Amino acid sequence: MTCSADFRRLSPLERLSLPTSHQTMDMMAQTRCMIVEDQALIGMSLEAFLEDAGFEVAGVFMSNAQALQWLESDAPDVAILDVMIRDGTSLEIARALKIRGVPFAIYSGLPPKADCPPELQNVPWLEKPVSRETLLGVLGRLTGPDGIVVHPNPLTVLE
Repeated sequence: MTCSADFRRLSPLERLSLPTSHQTMDMMAQTRCMIVEDQALIGMSLEAFLEDAGFEVAGVFMSNAQALQWLESDAPDVAILDVMIRDGTSLEIARALKIRGVPFAIYSGLPPKADCPPELQNVPWLEKPVSRETLLGVLGRLTGPDGIVVHPNPLTVLE
C-alpha cells in the first residue's frame, strides 16, 4: 500500500487492521468526522478511536453553540451526534447537517422513538455503548468505501 488512493479504498475497519505506519495518509484522503458529545470522556474516546481508524476529527463539540458556530464556516464529511447535549437537543445541528447534505448517525444513551422529529428520520441510531466495529460499519455506510458521501439508510437501530 503506497498511495493514499489505495488507503481510501479500504473500509474504516480494514484501515484499523493495518500497521500504524500504513494508517498515516495525507489529509486529502481522510474523511472528516464531526463529533457532538457533551460527556468529555466519551468524546475523547470517540476522537482517539476515529483518529486511529484514519478519520480527521472535527470537534469534539459539547454544545449547540460550539457546533453551529463551527458549521458557519466549515463542514464535515460525516458526523456523530448525541441527542441530548449541554444546551438542549442536537436537533438544530441535525437540521444544519441535513441542509448541507452531510450524513450523520445518532450516538445516544436514549432509545429511538418511532415518532422522531423530521431531522432524525432516516438516520442510523446507535444506542450507547456500541462496539467499535459497529460504529465504523455505520460510518463506512454513510461515507462509502472511497470516502464519498452517500445518503443514509432508513432508520436503523443498532446495539
